[in-house]
Amino acid sequence: MLIFLILIASVLLLWAILIFNMLVRDRNRVHAAWSDIDVQLNRRYDLIPRLVEAVKQYAKYEQSSFEAITELRAQAQNTAVIADKGPLEGELGTGVLRLIAVAESYPDLRASENFLSLQRDLVEVENHIQYARRYYNGAVRELNTRIDRFPDLIIARQLRFRHEDYFELESADKRETPMIGQS
Repeated sequence: MLIFLILIASVLLLWAILIFNMLVRDRNRVHAAWSDIDVQLNRRYDLIPRLVEAVKQYAKYEQSSFEAITELRAQAQNTAVIADKGPLEGELGTGVLRLIAVAESYPDLRASENFLSLQRDLVEVENHIQYARRYYNGAVRELNTRIDRFPDLIIARQLRFRHEDYFELESADKRETPMIGQS
């Protein structure tokens, strides 16, 4: 009888260790995925001032647009809570689209190699953000499902694993990657 109890206790302990390790793996995957998003967002933050300056030289009367996008960039860059960051990033993407639309009105600017390079870099960054966001949200889904799934939830609740927030943009139209026209 003692051997049977020891065997059951060993199986339960191995099971708990296995579940714990899978929870840790999933949590680390979420953190790594967020890190990928953060890198791309920082690349975007670095491109925006350069793009604003390039357009500003041609469109001097658009000062309020430049100030608005600069303010959005600062807010998004200084927001650490993922649930709050998504809507700001959505607005920032819309602001960048408006900035590009302003630039489309200036043929000299559209022909500028510097502007075209910034535009290509921005398209690349936006695509990377979209892919990184999909991966991150998938990793969050896996972790949150594991935390809610029986019998994993027993270990997850005992060890205080918590649900992670999805990186969602404010509305369906903002969820799409901004399409920036190539001239």
